[in-house]
Amino acid sequence: MSVFVRFGKRSLLAALFAVAVGVYLLPSPIDPKPHVLKGPPPALEGPLAPNKRLQKGHRLFTGQLHGPESFTADEEGNVYTGTVDGKLWRIGPDDSLTLITHMGQNLPECGSFTDFEPMCGRPHGVRLDRHGQLIVADSYFGLHSVDPKTGEKTLLLPNSEGADGVPFAFLNGLEISSQTGMIYFTDSSSRWGRRHVKLEVIELNSLGRLLSFDPQTKTVTVLLDSLYMPNGIALSPDEDFLLLAETSIGRILRFWLKGPKAGTKEILLDNMIGYPDNIRLSDHGTFLVGITTTRFRKLMPPFLDLIAPYPAVKRFLAKVIPLSWYNALLPRYALVLELGLDGQIIGTLHDPEGRLTWAISDVFQHRGRTYLGSTDLPFLPVLEDWES
Repeated sequence: MSVFVRFGKRSLLAALFAVAVGVYLLPSPIDPKPHVLKGPPPALEGPLAPNKRLQKGHRLFTGQLHGPESFTADEEGNVYTGTVDGKLWRIGPDDSLTLITHMGQNLPECGSFTDFEPMCGRPHGVRLDRHGQLIVADSYFGLHSVDPKTGEKTLLLPNSEGADGVPFAFLNGLEISSQTGMIYFTDSSSRWGRRHVKLEVIELNSLGRLLSFDPQTKTVTVLLDSLYMPNGIALSPDEDFLLLAETSIGRILRFWLKGPKAGTKEILLDNMIGYPDNIRLSDHGTFLVGITTTRFRKLMPPFLDLIAPYPAVKRFLAKVIPLSWYNALLPRYALVLELGLDGQIIGTLHDPEGRLTWAISDVFQHRGRTYLGSTDLPFLPVLEDWES
């Protein structure tokens, strides 16, 4: 009996060794570089001290809106948003919900399987221009103009055209100048599409760009390149600068559009308490930043902090762990940062248990109500009162 036991153990070890060698030899989908963090996450004190301000809201359209990611509104009080199934919606002042159009094909699988996103589309940034048309940055199909009344779509700039010979892969943030009509937008990566966003974050590459599109001349210009997953952008009240979130490294930049610093960038916030998504100008003259994932230090450093300096570890994880499994590592904690015009944190809103929401993508204020976006959650959280 002992001979058979020893033989069985040897066979098991040989099989495990063969599997390990096979996994090692498999090519990794990512090509990460080591990244040195600025330090541990900041402490939860001062303006970052925990509270429960976000728990005072309520949810709308549960099961009807899946991942309302970005918002805009018209003078009649209608709010517009796009969802993970490739649809654009209008929310009426009476909280009625109307489908405007599909950005791509209308398939039963849209919104259920990410592999269908390139066919269904995924509207991210949504804004209204000076002519009352919706400008939409669809991650897969490019920049569009959409008539909010008829749903008619006009392609302004396809992903395949890109800029400077580099196609777009992941259109994301969007902002429009009320003074000039210029459209500013971000391409989060020239390598990874939205459905592979977790690989983009783990790889930690600098393949993103900030761009502008002139609707009059149809010209596209690269304003900044070599960015780490550029995401949400927001114009200052005077439109002399843009704030830009670099999500994968937890950083916010200021890019000057006017004045002696025009065309230059500077770091406003670094080593943030979480990974910033969209940035919006509030109705009381501050910037509101949705934090898609918090970066709290508990018994262990945050997961992404832990693996950032080790490319070999990241290559291995990308080979063996399904992308959907990473969701189990994300804390269910909602956080909004409020910044002054100088970029400094002046306040925060928390939901420590994720009772109302978590993984906030956008914080949009309109007619006294605050809409909280997300990339994947099947409801729309709102706050009826903004507590100072």
